[in-house]
Amino acid sequence: MLDPRNDYISVTYNKQTHPYTEYPDLLAKYLVSRYELRSNQRLLEVGCGRGEFLRGFIRQGLEGYGTDQSDVARNLCPDAKIKLANLEDRIPFEDNFFDVIYSKSVIEHFYKPEKLVEEIYRTLKPSGRVITLTPDWTHVYKSFYEDYTHRTPFTQASLRDIMLIHSFEEVEVGEFLQLPIVWKFPWMKYLSKIIACVTPQVTVKKFKFVRFSKEVMLLSSAIKPE
Repeated sequence: MLDPRNDYISVTYNKQTHPYTEYPDLLAKYLVSRYELRSNQRLLEVGCGRGEFLRGFIRQGLEGYGTDQSDVARNLCPDAKIKLANLEDRIPFEDNFFDVIYSKSVIEHFYKPEKLVEEIYRTLKPSGRVITLTPDWTHVYKSFYEDYTHRTPFTQASLRDIMLIHSFEEVEVGEFLQLPIVWKFPWMKYLSKIIACVTPQVTVKKFKFVRFSKEVMLLSSAIKPE
């Protein structure tokens, strides 16, 4: 992870280049429905950044917790319990505490992602669920290192294996498109694949549908055994 003294959030995710959108709320709602998360469950977002995804889960009725090297998320989530931490060392919460631990675009920033997975396992309750989103190396290998803080790329196989090796069960990993219309109409993923293949890279930043057809994520879910 980055040195906490470096202001990664304000530089990489400033409001001019990355304005707030409705996407975090839509994603939180989708994941709550897909994994049948329940109101008042304790959810920790690891690497909560600006806090918009954490706020999305809170709006769905979950009890929100966050941890990051920056406390920027407190601006959007004043009622959430957010702790500063160097996540290369530990997650600053007690054992067997959370019902759900969520992260998006975080695990790939670690030199030793196995340490993060160990900490997630430790702080999850038995039967708790971990939900992880990370770029799919097989689709984004040309652009992955444009973010110089990226350390460890993942494929479906490697993301599945790191969870299984650390004793998680019911591990599921698959491609995930950041396009809410595809979640509603799954058949559109085939259109998205065609667009990703035939559209020149220079048009990616101009059109969201094109960009997120090419920038495929991995979505994984796993359960800590009883």
